[in-house]
Amino acid sequence: MSIAHGIRTLGVLGAGQMGIGIALVSALRAKVPVLLHDRSTEQMTKGLGLVDKLLAKDVAKGRLTNEEAKEARDRITVVGSEAGIKGLRDVDMVIEAVSESLPLKQSIFASFAAELRPDAILATNTSSISITKIAASSIPSGVNPTSEEGKKSAERVVGLHFFNPVPVMKLVELISAVQTSEQTLERARSFAIASGKVVTVSKDVPGFVANALLMPFINEAIMCLEKGTATRDDIDTTLKLGMNHPMGPLQLADFIGLDTCLAIQQTLYEGTRDSKYRPSILLERMVDAQWYGRKNGKGFYEYKD
Repeated sequence: MSIAHGIRTLGVLGAGQMGIGIALVSALRAKVPVLLHDRSTEQMTKGLGLVDKLLAKDVAKGRLTNEEAKEARDRITVVGSEAGIKGLRDVDMVIEAVSESLPLKQSIFASFAAELRPDAILATNTSSISITKIAASSIPSGVNPTSEEGKKSAERVVGLHFFNPVPVMKLVELISAVQTSEQTLERARSFAIASGKVVTVSKDVPGFVANALLMPFINEAIMCLEKGTATRDDIDTTLKLGMNHPMGPLQLADFIGLDTCLAIQQTLYEGTRDSKYRPSILLERMVDAQWYGRKNGKGFYEYKD
């Protein structure tokens, strides 16, 4: 049975596509104050510009009133680089939305444990990395993971996997670490529902449900292109018209970000040691070339602002 989420203030770390989207739906739908932090001032400015654009679009289409849009925007407050993670110290829950890198996330969650309130929920938006490994990094150095202090620190870590674009996509995957408490799970579920999302639950396995299914599909499409089985356009058109997909797998990969696709595919491969998850060489080379897709202008397709 769900309990009230009790989140009076939310922290969001990361002002990229995912972090900005999470901040927006939290402010607009859950109606909670959001403290938003990113170490890049440029990324913060870009992200807030997107928030303004999306809110203005909803007003123009009659989905929101000017007053509702202003109230949502006013709920989002920037935490500057000088304050850093310490600026989030009083939040009831923080959601991390940075790159798919285990060492980076482990460093962040160690900082969360040191700087935030001991009762704050520590959520990660990872789309593939072990929540259990991330939870373990929240235990202070030198503390026994099986001690009361160790268990209390790790039990507040949970996976909340939002989907891109967050304001549009209805789903959130809820993932429990081995250490996550039932109260943490229920509060996180309740908050996701308050943010207007439908919640599904996955075990803590590589890729969870969504990306354990989606990424091999995308990877196989890239391999078809790599082997010359079909052209880019024919691969995407086949899936759009033959399977009624809204976009083809190569276009979808561009939309997700090729660097993100590769990171998830590597997590699947390393986490299972199953050769069926081996990343496409073409995908690796495109990421080597820093062709990340839509977000920086070139992937399988080219994009202009």
